[in-house]
Amino acid sequence: MGISEHMMRDQGRVGRKVTLIGALANLFLIALKFIAGHLGHSQALIADAVHSVSDLFTDVIVLVGLRLGRKAPDEGHPFGHGRLETLSVAMVGTGLLGAAIYLGTEAGLNIYHHTEHHPTSLALGAAGLSIVIKEALYRYTIHTGRAIKSIALVANAWHHRSDAFSSVAVLLGVTGAQIRPDWHILDAYAARVVSFLIAKVGLEVIWGSIREFTDSAPGPEVLARIRGCARRVEGVIEVHDLKVRTSGGLYQMALHVVIDGDISVAHGHRIAKKVEECLDEEFEQVGEVIVHMDPSTE
Repeated sequence: MGISEHMMRDQGRVGRKVTLIGALANLFLIALKFIAGHLGHSQALIADAVHSVSDLFTDVIVLVGLRLGRKAPDEGHPFGHGRLETLSVAMVGTGLLGAAIYLGTEAGLNIYHHTEHHPTSLALGAAGLSIVIKEALYRYTIHTGRAIKSIALVANAWHHRSDAFSSVAVLLGVTGAQIRPDWHILDAYAARVVSFLIAKVGLEVIWGSIREFTDSAPGPEVLARIRGCARRVEGVIEVHDLKVRTSGGLYQMALHVVIDGDISVAHGHRIAKKVEECLDEEFEQVGEVIVHMDPSTE
């Protein structure tokens, strides 16, 4: 049971399409921000372009992760290749954290040195366009990531939004500097705040991937739903020894169900299959399900 090989290939293809669109958008935004930042005298926008470069880097990581992580199980990898997608998520989170440290450090130095920049309306327009594009990419990517249950796509969506956040900081700073030239420092303070927000998202993404790497069980509410689903199957007396881990965003389950010891093996096999079917219907993100049958001692 679980996700078929054909479905995994289709999901991988959809995920790669979304990521390629994001990569092309990032290439455009990198050129736009560097040119507009240079001609529009905005150091913040040039720093924002560097952030977009990190976005492009993570797009490549996600593409590789989706291609390898969505491969079907084989003899050497009986549980699939989901850990490769988890690895790409960890690298995306690290990229987010690195971008946050870079932007925060640059902003802190500008505040300390009272660096003055007087950006023009060109920088303002480029920052506004970046916000619109990156927010649209965030919504498109996170919708698709949730639809195909890809933790790598969801993480990359947050990278798009972090870029939008940094462009918001640029927009606020440039607007403030144009309203009053002596407010130029607002740019640096806004970037500093945004860097903390980006770092928070990066740490959450890294922590999620660490939980997968260490085979951490999902929350108690998920475990309760699994037990409840199995107990609803006719013929199941009790459920025990439930083990659940997550790999590539999919639940890998093993559980023991107690059944009447006097029924036939074929009947017991049908009960086990019904338990698998129930779990497939209950959860969209089901990978491998192993049901062990134990005879009742009563």
